Amino acid sequence: MSDMTTTITRTPTGSEAAAFRRGSGRSVDDRVLDQLHTWWRTANYLSVGQIYLLDNPLLRRPLTRDDVKPRLLGHWGTTPGLNFVYAHLNRVIQERDLDTLYVTGPGHGGPGMVANAYLDGTYSEVYPGISQTEDGVRKLFRQFSFPGGIPSHAAPETPGSIHEGGELGYALSHAYGAAFDNPGLLVAAVVGDGEAETGPLATSWHSNKFMDPLHDGVVLPILHLNGYKIANPTVLARIPEDELLALMRGYGHTPYVVSGGFDGEDPRAVHARMAATLDRVLDHIADIKEQAGAGTLDGRPAWPMIILRTPKGWTCPPEIDGKPAEGNWRAHQVPLANARDTEEHLHVLEGWLRSYRPEELFDDAGAPVALATALAPEGDRRMSANPVANGGLLKRDLVLPNFRDHAVEVPTHGGSVNESTRVLGEWLAEVVRLNPDSFRIFGPDETASNRLSAVLEVTDKQWDAEYLPSDEHLARAGRVMEMLSEHQCQGWLEGYLLTGRHGLFTSYEAFIHIVDSMLNQHAKWLKVSKTIPWRRPIASLNYLLSSHVWRQDHNGLSHQDPGFIDHVVNKKPDVVRVYLPFDANTLLSTYDHCLRSVDYVNVVVAGKQPTFNWLSMDEAIAHMTRGLGIFEWAGNELPGEEPDVVLACAGDVPTLETLAAVSILQDEVPDLRVRVVNVVDLMRLVSEGEHPHGLSDAEYDAVFTTDKPVVFAYHGYPWLIHRLTYRRHGHANLHVRGYKEEGTTTTPFDMVMLNDMDRFHLVIDVLDRVPGLGSRYAGLRQRMQDARVAARAYTRAHGEDAPDVADWTWTDGDTATHDATSVRSANVGVGAAAAASAATGGDNE
Repeated sequence: MSDMTTTITRTPTGSEAAAFRRGSGRSVDDRVLDQLHTWWRTANYLSVGQIYLLDNPLLRRPLTRDDVKPRLLGHWGTTPGLNFVYAHLNRVIQERDLDTLYVTGPGHGGPGMVANAYLDGTYSEVYPGISQTEDGVRKLFRQFSFPGGIPSHAAPETPGSIHEGGELGYALSHAYGAAFDNPGLLVAAVVGDGEAETGPLATSWHSNKFMDPLHDGVVLPILHLNGYKIANPTVLARIPEDELLALMRGYGHTPYVVSGGFDGEDPRAVHARMAATLDRVLDHIADIKEQAGAGTLDGRPAWPMIILRTPKGWTCPPEIDGKPAEGNWRAHQVPLANARDTEEHLHVLEGWLRSYRPEELFDDAGAPVALATALAPEGDRRMSANPVANGGLLKRDLVLPNFRDHAVEVPTHGGSVNESTRVLGEWLAEVVRLNPDSFRIFGPDETASNRLSAVLEVTDKQWDAEYLPSDEHLARAGRVMEMLSEHQCQGWLEGYLLTGRHGLFTSYEAFIHIVDSMLNQHAKWLKVSKTIPWRRPIASLNYLLSSHVWRQDHNGLSHQDPGFIDHVVNKKPDVVRVYLPFDANTLLSTYDHCLRSVDYVNVVVAGKQPTFNWLSMDEAIAHMTRGLGIFEWAGNELPGEEPDVVLACAGDVPTLETLAAVSILQDEVPDLRVRVVNVVDLMRLVSEGEHPHGLSDAEYDAVFTTDKPVVFAYHGYPWLIHRLTYRRHGHANLHVRGYKEEGTTTTPFDMVMLNDMDRFHLVIDVLDRVPGLGSRYAGLRQRMQDARVAARAYTRAHGEDAPDVADWTWTDGDTATHDATSVRSANVGVGAAAAASAATGGDNE
């Protein structure tokens, strides 16, 4: 454990400490069993009806083919188990006044989530047109998986959901993210046995090593074993129970088992076993919480979890067409696929629906009877109405320190050197200090590597596993969450954001691709949520990608990939933002903006290695506000005249190489009129009709011209710039240099040379593209080629970049020098600063 004294402390209020109270100790009587069973029957009926029925919702008359939807979509197999758990959670919420969130890993059990929200009244509150009447039931059924209706998953349209489950594997990580800093919250997370086979879910069982029993809530994993996936058995359902129990104990849990519903067993007996087990589990949790509050908890608790084994498609017909249905993979989706087309299937469907006895479940007006809704908690205690599942209702704006107070001095453009992310880390430390219960930093073991170590001066890394005397910066409660799983970190952060808090995810640029599909799901959630009036805005999902492609020269090709940007810009323009700040002050201004934003995915790519500071804070704020702009101090165009060429750049290394190329051109071709343009907000390049940040054509033309050559040095894959600008005037004049999948273990400058984005090649590009320069400056072109050869030869001979490259610096108001001796006597160049960083223990990862 760290010997530092953390400044981040929280003490739960009395109500939070007492939130988990022991039960009455009384066994569940017949009255409660009737309530449980009736809720379950009603939820099952409503679920089946959503999948199949277009009309005749309460079977007031015999079923006909016209009552059945023409396209049958949805998933039945997992749904009765989800309804079963929901009913039992309602009971304990009522008895113990529990604040409970329900996360369904099998999110394709959407009909169950919708059915339960309708049954407890929330659905009709947020969608008044779907009332608790026969017509309301008809509309509820008709909309499901129907054009213009709702999806079959537990989507943003579903009250109480923070987890759609369209892609499996993230239920537990979302659940734990929701529980962080929610000490009075119980998150019941149902893990499907198919989902349990995914890598992210298998890893997320380890989240219990990162929960503080005092300051965080409780996640109750419920592993639902119904035995089958779409067409195959599931692994965990087919291993011996002692092996399964050993696995769960090995993950650090205390497993409790409930099994039933097989071979025609009376469901009431299963209800009784589940109720008794759930009471024991919650008493176990209450004991842990009580000990944590009293300071008597010894070591990491073995938090309880439940293994629930029930038949696949429980309560559907045992056989269909002579083949098993209930308890078989055939119940996974739509067991009666031809219910509209064959009399036999229509008859079986009617028998299935009537087996729930809907005439006992709904009154004459079509409202659920009192017994069916007796277990519904009141108000916000309903899981479908819990504000935690609509995090924008609870979100508080961050208290943000003035980022201007952390500005670095920039006596002249390029006149000082810093590690940008280290400067950002000092500001983030203040963000952490000022927001001790609503802001966390997530990352896969890279907080220090990405130069954010300053945050560890005010907080620790949360850790509830074993401590060794040599450990540093570990504590039961902390604001930094590190686990070497990008999936886990992303899932934790998503759960944290969706329940009303704030955070950021820092990662190496190349490996953020691991969460590509998770980013997809979250971006789609945000896109849909923006259209739902009752869904309130949540804090943006903020990425900080460092250790980027141009500074992974030491780790080699495997660590060199800037393609996450390309993936992100495929998402809905209303949701995504991409920023490429190029120095410390611009990064500070950018991240202040990101932490204030809502309902976006903000991707910020910034280097951690020493680099020049180009802009003062006032200049950085103005430039960030514009999103792109002309560096008038760097070019030499004449007022009132167009330039001969535009040198554009986006990213820290491209900016450095562009300005170095400009200095050569000003020395060697003094009559050439050069305009320098930097892009920090990548989406400014897009046409204004395609992205909210897009420039108008008039603004774009004014900056880039319509007919002059544009040589663009870009951080990532060059074709993305063409894609973003293909509609712009003068696109045929645009020539982009960037990463083109050429890399290895080499020096920083050799990396840019491998991809033809170095200063010498940019000069050649200008000579080749400005009319009349090629033949007039053939000698200069040849010298640039020779300079490339010489630079590479130097690296092969000495293992580092040549001094005239590594120690180059910009001089305001004059041409830059390439003489290493004069550079060293005048300024500390980037290469020298990097060497100094390494000498003082700077991390090169």
